[in-house]
Amino acid sequence: MPAINRRTRVIEAADASTLPVGELIADGRPAILRGIARDVPLVAAGMESAQSAITWLKQFDGGRPVTAYVGDPAIGGRFGYADDFTALNFTRERGSLSGYLDRLLASLDDAASPSIYIGSTDIDQYLPGLREQAALPFGDAELQDHPPLVSIWIGNRTTAAAHYDMSNNIAVTLVGRRRFTLFPPDQVANLYPGPLDPTPAGQVVSTVDFNAPDLARHPRFAEALAAAEVAEMEPGDALIYPALWWHQVEALDPFNAMINYWWNTSPSFMDTPQNTLLHALLSLRDRPAHEKAGWQALFDYYVFGDAARAAEHLPPQARGELAPLDTIAARRLRAKLLQRLNR
Repeated sequence: MPAINRRTRVIEAADASTLPVGELIADGRPAILRGIARDVPLVAAGMESAQSAITWLKQFDGGRPVTAYVGDPAIGGRFGYADDFTALNFTRERGSLSGYLDRLLASLDDAASPSIYIGSTDIDQYLPGLREQAALPFGDAELQDHPPLVSIWIGNRTTAAAHYDMSNNIAVTLVGRRRFTLFPPDQVANLYPGPLDPTPAGQVVSTVDFNAPDLARHPRFAEALAAAEVAEMEPGDALIYPALWWHQVEALDPFNAMINYWWNTSPSFMDTPQNTLLHALLSLRDRPAHEKAGWQALFDYYVFGDAARAAEHLPPQARGELAPLDTIAARRLRAKLLQRLNR
């Protein structure tokens, strides 16, 4: 990868229960929480050996089949698109957690082994009891009011190509080292996203191979690199970053495990903006430029500007959908949209 000079800021964070999660997310930039998980037993097991970490994890196998991404050695551990971008360069499998852990253990020293990646696996459903032993006790009000989805990620030397998530994230490195390469959301055009479908895990990923970027094909990637920052993670470290930041994640050792925490502060009745994007492709993208400019002004007024401004001159009884939404109002608005979409 070309040199990236900016390093993610580091916070010495000894106690998760006093971590100001809400403030760090509101800062709008990533931070490494150095050593925040150093006392998790899985960290100690991993420092002893990969076999010790695998043995420790197997005791929590709840018996439910997990999903694993498996790639041919030829992909070099980088999960993403096939050469023509109409398919993915790996397969999805279902099997037992212990079975995949055994496969990883058996191939630790084999450079020609397949890439195996068990991603975003809910620890309560698939590894019952692990939460008490490995999840951090965050005490911040933001996570108390908006309980996160807690998932584990397990694999060998793999790379998740740069993508964004729609949730805030705390990613805790427990076994093995990881490297995150991060880009602010405004770098989307410089990262050359792939098709909206198929995708490796629901979100588009960058088509640029960071380890061998073709700047003749992707010239704006140089601008993305200028805005990028790198977080080098050791076992026991965590990385906190806001939703919609692009991030490539490299697992650097023969066996790696990470637990992450995803959450949003938006009410559950709100729809996902990804649906809005798809509908905008249907209704806006191919209109004449002067119309698109007009709709951009309308969206700035009704959506991206001050939420109260569009209705402040109207009496409360006349505000309708312009009033703050709640569960009932959102249900009515969704019904209206469905009726119009199904015309």
